[in-house]
Parts: sequence; C-alpha cells; structure tokens
Amino acid sequence: MQFSKIAIAALAATFLSSGIAVAQDGPWQVRVRAIAVLPDVDSVVSPIGGRASVDQAYVPELDISYFFNDNVSMELVLATTNHDVSAKATALGNLDLGDVWLLPPTLVLQYHFAPDAMINPYIGAGVNYTVTYSSGLPNTSPLANIHYKDKIGLALNAGVDVDINDDWFWNFDVKKIFLNTDVRIDAGGLGIVNADVDLDPWIVGIGVGRRF
Repeated sequence: MQFSKIAIAALAATFLSSGIAVAQDGPWQVRVRAIAVLPDVDSVVSPIGGRASVDQAYVPELDISYFFNDNVSMELVLATTNHDVSAKATALGNLDLGDVWLLPPTLVLQYHFAPDAMINPYIGAGVNYTVTYSSGLPNTSPLANIHYKDKIGLALNAGVDVDINDDWFWNFDVKKIFLNTDVRIDAGGLGIVNADVDLDPWIVGIGVGRRF
C-alpha cells in the first residue's frame, strides 16, 4: 500500500511538471479488451472460521483515455463482472454464498514512455471504486441474507500499445487492484457471520484501440 501511494505521487508530479498540451495524434483513445479478472483472495470469517473463495471472471472491457500531452494520460476503465462466492472449511462445512455482480470503475493516471514509437509501454496508478449489486443466495441455502460493502481501493497498472497504423493499435494491459470488502451474512437461527475479504484481483487484458 505504501508503494502504491508513492507511485501515485510520482505520476502526479510528472503530470504537473509536464504542462497541459494535447497529444500529437489527438487527445482521445478508446480501447476494447477481453479481460480475465483473477481474485487473489485472503479473508477472515468469524465466528465460524474458514476462508472465502471467489471464482475468476472473463468479460469484455471498455476504456477511454484522454491525453494531456504526448506522455501523460488519464484512463477510465469500465466493466462489470459476475463471481461465484463460497466459504470453505467453516464450522458449518462448505457454504455456497451464491453469486455477486461487481461494478469496479477505475481511474488511472498513466505515463507513456515512447509515444512516437511503434511499441509504446506505459505504467500507471490510480483509484478504484467497486460497487456490488444483485448479490443472491441459492434457493436451497440455509442462510437468510448476504450483504457486501462497497469500497475504494488503489490500482497499479502496466501495459504496452503496439501500432497497427496511425490510428489503430493492439494493446496488452495488466492491473493490480487492492480491494477489500466487508461481507455480512445473516445465518438465520445461527446468528450473524462477518467476513473481512481482501479480493486484490489481477486484471489481465488484451484488445485493440483507436486514437481520435
């Protein structure tokens, strides 16, 4: 987390020192990617013990970037994912916690190292706000209700654009999101179960983009 804060500060300083100038090929970029969302889960479940498990997701993603100059841009990432959730090895056995939809818009400040080259790597850092919605338990679940708390997290980013021509390019992108959520489970007659879950997903994507 300390490294994330340093990375954000360094990128912000780069942006402020560079001045506001429109990128040579136009200020806008749009990318469409296929992404894999790979949770790196760590959790504490009380009072029944065990651990939370969240499955992977594979979805399309849209991102929109605005270039302040040739090297510095701001990227907004838009996607939504559905995940199956369970609690493993609890005092009540393995519990199916149904599924949950995540809407995690992410805003990243990026620095592009070689804007005039065919191969242009970049790094970035920013913030993520994850909204959970449409969570539901299986019809056969012994549990009464489940609730996920929306949270803000930090994001680190690295990737590369490879030109096809002056307007179009291929893109490969990796993000690490530091995301924690609190889960509250109403277990009916068994009382309330709380889980502190670090999702911390890796998001790996490949796609195509266009400059405007």
